Amino acid sequence: MAQVTITINAREYAIACEDGQEFRIMQLARILDEKARLLTDGGNQISESMLLAMVGLLLADEISELKKNAGKNESTPSADIAESVAKIDTELAESVKNLSGKLKVLANEINLL
Repeated sequence: MAQVTITINAREYAIACEDGQEFRIMQLARILDEKARLLTDGGNQISESMLLAMVGLLLADEISELKKNAGKNESTPSADIAESVAKIDTELAESVKNLSGKLKVLANEINLL
């Protein structure tokens, strides 16, 4: 098992992780540190537990917004896509109608032979 030291809000933490996950843990720690810095910029003094709660809320809000937006993109096709599908459907129906007429003419010609 590997160990990596991360820094969040100027405090170092030794974190155990699976071998090969060190870089990912450091990337995630940078995200947490950025959020903590946003909250403590300007000299705001808040307790570590309050900072943890606030960083958690910021991240939960971002995740919630991402899920909400992802759900919209998956469940409701845009008007442009719906319009394109309707146009293709109309063109396909017209092509099938034309092909059907041509097949009837060919069938009649075969019957005359």
